[in-house]
Amino acid sequence: MAATGLVTGPRRGGVDPVLALRLVLIVVVLALWQGMAMSGLLYRDVVPGLGAIAAALVQLAGSRDFYGNLGVTAAEAGLALAVGGLAGLTVGILLGGSRLLGRAFERYLYWLGPTPKIIFFPVMIMWFGVGPGSKVAMGALSCFFPVALSTAAGMRGIAPVLIRVGRSFRAGPLQMVTKVYLPAMREPVLNGLRLGLGIAIIGVLLAETKLSNRGLGFLVMQDYQRFDMPALYALLISIFAMVIAVNALVTRLAAKRPPTRAAAARTGRIP
Repeated sequence: MAATGLVTGPRRGGVDPVLALRLVLIVVVLALWQGMAMSGLLYRDVVPGLGAIAAALVQLAGSRDFYGNLGVTAAEAGLALAVGGLAGLTVGILLGGSRLLGRAFERYLYWLGPTPKIIFFPVMIMWFGVGPGSKVAMGALSCFFPVALSTAAGMRGIAPVLIRVGRSFRAGPLQMVTKVYLPAMREPVLNGLRLGLGIAIIGVLLAETKLSNRGLGFLVMQDYQRFDMPALYALLISIFAMVIAVNALVTRLAAKRPPTRAAAARTGRIP
């Protein structure tokens, strides 16, 4: 019988084409980088060779200063996600659960969301000082909008039968949130948090590059001012790798399916 579908995975004993394409892309990028470093087309040491960057990565991995500053940035980004994410969840549930509030205020989130948040950093400095507070505020403000908008959209996608089940059990507002709303919109909430985390890290790093004496953003500017390009690129690669790892973890959590609506309707239980 002739095959009617597309091949979506590797053949048995063969090579995964997706993995092969990714490896080819990495090899091509590295080759182009090394070729640019050897060509002399740019100023000297602006594009260091791969060997110099690899040596800087090894040195960075053994640096106590790097881990200390990493802890500062991680704490600021984590606190920013907690504050901005909780505020975004609250606002998103209110806007998504009320047609009146959604029509009245959600448009403001769409208008303000794309605004570059770094323009508010001077205000954050005046409000929270030059310490970690202003960096946390920048990250929280940055991650608030994707979490709120994603939560509001998820609220509107909840099956009415789940809400009726919750109300039939006389669940209070807090129980409706924890037992009905959040489990039912788990995927959009996690996607919003994933986007919010990335933007929170960007906000914290940008704030650290502007005014700080600790954190990864401070290290980036320090390497730039010393014109230590291998160390700068090694630091950037480390930041990218860590953000990709965290993003992959949250994506995997979002991919796990919650109990289906049909199962909840059959059992009559709040998932």
